[in-house]
Amino acid sequence: MPSLHPGLALIPLLLIGTAWAQPAAAPAAEEPREAAAPNPDDAEGPVRPYEVTFTPTGNAQLDTAMEGVSVLRRLRESVPTSAEGLVARALQDLSNLRTALRSEGYYAGTPRVTVAGEAPDAPDLAIRLQARGPEPVPVVIAAETGPLYRISTVTTRPAVLEEDISEAGEVAGLGPGDPARAEAVNSTQETLLTRLREAGHPFASVPRREITVDHDARSMEVVYRVQPGPRARFAQPAVQGSENVDPELLRRASGVLAGEVYNPDELDRVRRDVLALGVFGTVRARIGERLDPEGRLPVTFLVAERPFRAIGGTAGYETRYGPTLRAYWEHRNLFGAAERLRIEGEVSRTTQRGVSDTGYRLSANLRQPWFAGLNATAVTDVAILRERLLAYDRDAITAGFSLERKIDPRLTLSAGIAGEIGNTSELDQDLRYTLISLPLGARFDGTDNVLDPSRGYRANLLVSPTLSLGDTHATFVRVRGTGSAYFDLSGDKGSILAVRAGVGTLAGAEAGQVPPHLRFYAGGGGSVRGYDYQSIGPRRRDQSPRGGLSLVEGSVELRQRISGPYGVAVFADAGSVGEEALSGFGDLRVGAGVGFRYATAIGPIRADVALPLSKVPGSAGFGFYVGIGQAF
Repeated sequence: MPSLHPGLALIPLLLIGTAWAQPAAAPAAEEPREAAAPNPDDAEGPVRPYEVTFTPTGNAQLDTAMEGVSVLRRLRESVPTSAEGLVARALQDLSNLRTALRSEGYYAGTPRVTVAGEAPDAPDLAIRLQARGPEPVPVVIAAETGPLYRISTVTTRPAVLEEDISEAGEVAGLGPGDPARAEAVNSTQETLLTRLREAGHPFASVPRREITVDHDARSMEVVYRVQPGPRARFAQPAVQGSENVDPELLRRASGVLAGEVYNPDELDRVRRDVLALGVFGTVRARIGERLDPEGRLPVTFLVAERPFRAIGGTAGYETRYGPTLRAYWEHRNLFGAAERLRIEGEVSRTTQRGVSDTGYRLSANLRQPWFAGLNATAVTDVAILRERLLAYDRDAITAGFSLERKIDPRLTLSAGIAGEIGNTSELDQDLRYTLISLPLGARFDGTDNVLDPSRGYRANLLVSPTLSLGDTHATFVRVRGTGSAYFDLSGDKGSILAVRAGVGTLAGAEAGQVPPHLRFYAGGGGSVRGYDYQSIGPRRRDQSPRGGLSLVEGSVELRQRISGPYGVAVFADAGSVGEEALSGFGDLRVGAGVGFRYATAIGPIRADVALPLSKVPGSAGFGFYVGIGQAF
């Protein structure tokens, strides 16, 4: 039978950065200890400067661990010390370095610390150090790693005899032959606990681990003693910290949790839903330490209200389209139930025309969460607008009402009714119209950031059956869908590959029966950069854009961080607009360019320059675009 460490049958796994280790399963003799070192910060006397050098061990993770636990390194500049304090720190580091060695699986490793070439426990070392000249004392930290110990077996057993621990599942992430590293042992334990918590056990624990180290076999045996605790359902959550928001609204928003089987992901989802009401700056979830008398788990959401009023603005610029300026005023708790009213004004001008042809838009948007007691948000929109574009002129009043329902944190569905009264003017047609539509929408966002995504994908689909009255009578269906995906090529968000695709079709009417603002166009920022806004697609006899009944677009962009907040991008966009509802890639146009990015707290500032690979009549030879947020 292999022999174990003298006088030691079971030893705790030593953990960097913790003040304790998991107790062994059975009493064991104590490991021999060094004499207690004096506190390195209590030493008195003249300051003795020193320099620390680490000798690489050949294992980068171990080197990092050793540097992380070294008191000599951590306190060298921030806490000057005397010669006696320097010796005390060196003695303390010997113990800390042994911990680091074992945390990486080197249980037979030996740490080495020399101070001016001598061991820290050398007699009268402090006196000799103090007598040295003013130059810093050289300190060298090294280690003889010895053999790497490996895992022999990993098992789970109930902490209480015959208790069912099947929901913890099989051990994953640690197995025979793996290095006996503390991080792997800890992460495997967290995996077991996560499984139990996701299965409804809020108080799951591993009250002890049994770690047996066999020095002859250079191996470690790990036994996790698992205690699932009771399976529980959520009680009706309480919300604390709110003074101005309707308690009934908060009860409804948080109450979707009541009666559900405990799951930390579900708890976080509801926490984010409460935060999404827009009236709180922070929302924290706290679960009770024990079940209530009904056997349910108490939950409290701790909230802090944010300012309810806000003003802001944005600006953008695009070649041949000109500047766009937006300003808004917002109230986030208009009637006390998290209703958000946003009034926004926009001014824009296409540079093909004079200042007198400036366009504008004045709109009001009201969002009412939990409308009429339903788990849905009511959205009411009203707008007055004037557009002066190369393709058409438009003056209109629009209004709409819809209900949005978040199916899960990433998917939102909507349905509503919208109306519009207006008139448009084209080269060959003036049109007065009244539109009534029933828009149906779906939005999916699985990205990690709204303005600057680096991973995931998103998609948007809008289907609008529409009845057109006025100078022309027609019924048609307009469909517009877009999707984009983001890939973190470097793993640290330094190199991002972004791709986008969009399609559109308008079925049931001819182009002349459809108001021009509902037809499809391509070109410009957010579409095909390098081409003028709306310049791609069918044209009239004077070569102005007429718009089409189908659209296909695509983009690919490589975003590269250079240094700190600075980055660049290279991209290619393509688009085609057809005269029929399904006309394919008849007149495909491609643009390419480069861009500059500067990261800010609210998203990147973007400046792009693009060239058309094949010009269209009357279009500029390049495009310049400035805005906040990525192009897509």
